[in-house]
Amino acid sequence: MTPKRPKGWQPGQSGNPKGKPPGSGELQRLRAAIAQHVPTILEQLIASAQGGDIQAARLILERVLPPVKATEQPVEIQLPDEGTLTAKAEALLSAAADGVLSPGQASQLIAALGAVAKINEIDELTARITKLEALHVNT
Repeated sequence: MTPKRPKGWQPGQSGNPKGKPPGSGELQRLRAAIAQHVPTILEQLIASAQGGDIQAARLILERVLPPVKATEQPVEIQLPDEGTLTAKAEALLSAAADGVLSPGQASQLIAALGAVAKINEIDELTARITKLEALHVNT
């Protein structure tokens, strides 16, 4: 059940039209007071960083450059074409043990094999149910 709207209320209308106007809060006044000084503050911060102030340099770099994330290089690996998913997972573990794959890469690939196993299971169950339904309809 949807709640009833108060009488006279219209979508997009404030619940208190005579309330505080937007932009009149303390935070907005503070931002407006600081805004006029921002160019001078930035110039001084840059000058301090250029003069060797590590904290100023850190502040500038943290705000301008995103942190560098670790990336993994692609690796080409041969998995057995035939065989079970278990055999493929063992090949991935062997590659990690030999240093061809990182442990993280091997873990992600084995998790992907698990997802493939679940998808295969669903496909097989769907085919079996369809076959059983067809047999049931024909009898």
